[in-house]
Amino acid sequence: MHALIQGLILGILTAGVYALMASGQTLIFGIMKVVNLAQGAMVILGAYLAYQLFTSWGIDPFLAIPITTGVMFFLGVAIELLFLRPLRRDEKSELSLLVTFAVALLLEGIMSVTWSTTVRSINTTYANSSWTVFGYQITLVRLWAFLLSLLALGLLFLLLNRTRLGRAVRASVQNPESARLLGVEAERVSAIGFGLGSATAAAAGSIYGLLYPFNSGSHYDLISRLLSIVILGGLGSIGGAVAGALIVSVSSAVVASTVSPIWSEMTFFVVLLLVLLVRPQGLFGTAARGSI
Repeated sequence: MHALIQGLILGILTAGVYALMASGQTLIFGIMKVVNLAQGAMVILGAYLAYQLFTSWGIDPFLAIPITTGVMFFLGVAIELLFLRPLRRDEKSELSLLVTFAVALLLEGIMSVTWSTTVRSINTTYANSSWTVFGYQITLVRLWAFLLSLLALGLLFLLLNRTRLGRAVRASVQNPESARLLGVEAERVSAIGFGLGSATAAAAGSIYGLLYPFNSGSHYDLISRLLSIVILGGLGSIGGAVAGALIVSVSSAVVASTVSPIWSEMTFFVVLLLVLLVRPQGLFGTAARGSI
């Protein structure tokens, strides 16, 4: 029982970070109907930026989040303008999957040249600090990562539900044609939406670098997990992404702590298959398209 509860705690704390990563993925799909295969590479690039700020200028990775998110927002806008917008204008949006994969490879190459392929980690003075509460270990880094992920998700929710830009984004998700008739600039919303998705990847990357070692090729495993989460929750649903992240993280952590870490690696795929057998559209697939 002790191992089970410890696994639950670990899974819940980790779920916040994965939810932040997946929220950007599902936001981009909701606005542009593009499955962004570069999201994992953007997370790792965010981790590298936080690593560089920490090693070169001593900026704490948590405090570096505003810097990394700003840089990655503009990078995301540039990617949308240069690589994805021409496809929509030429009515070749079906090629977006290949284009985003090519962007992921491009980012991987840039990271390999800049930082080499050596495995890196962000080692702060509090990296190994933990609290013992009723006999259960809670690491300080994971707790702060969870709280900051919740804060970032809360800010994203407020942006989408309490601002004019957010209303334009949600209108574009719910009914693109009606949104255009009401004066919403679809191209502007797409660029900003891709930028926001990239910014959430950067925020998650800064936290990811504190929790796990990484190198330029780490995005392959990461994108498989993110795709599992967004498909499990329902493509286009941020609420579904949060629920999917919670299910995947908790199930993996519980299996790792009670059975074996080896089996935990395939747990999220098993959960995904079981859910899709019952609900092919994902947990929130039907309702989510109108409730991002």
